[in-house]
Amino acid sequence: MELKGTTIVAVKRDGVTAIAGDGQVTMGQQAIMKAHAKKVRRLYHDRVVVGFAGSVADAFTLCERFEAKLEMHGGALKRAAIALTQDWRSDKVMRQLEAMMIVADKDDLLILSGTGEVIEPDDDIAAIGSGGLYALAAAKAMKQHTDMSAEEIAAEAMAIAQSICIFTNGNINVEVIRP
Repeated sequence: MELKGTTIVAVKRDGVTAIAGDGQVTMGQQAIMKAHAKKVRRLYHDRVVVGFAGSVADAFTLCERFEAKLEMHGGALKRAAIALTQDWRSDKVMRQLEAMMIVADKDDLLILSGTGEVIEPDDDIAAIGSGGLYALAAAKAMKQHTDMSAEEIAAEAMAIAQSICIFTNGNINVEVIRP
């Protein structure tokens, strides 16, 4: 049985990046298996934050491989991201992994996918997962029309997403990277 379902949103404002994620893990379309999963975590000496959506086991595998790439490239986020997505796209086993990741350090915010994309969002807002589009729309509106901090926008965008998406809950975890 496939375990998945989540929302991750990241906002960069005034040099501060916040990545927020909910805690819900669902089994298929029928059942909530866990309500307090931690899908946003720090890597590489707490200098990189990763949020993941998709199959839980696949996401953990990708996080481990990404951390190895960070170590290999001395913490260079973009180089590690490109190396991971090249492996993810070309390796026969990795190609089967069903997940997406948002990764950030003090300088960069990126979305990584198994089809080889390393996307740097134009507006410093990124979102993935089942409620990703709801969180993205909410974060864009708040960033354009308020003076809220990156952390406040990420948390509120998650609250809005969880009020709409049945695969997103209110157990929100936010990690912040400051310059």
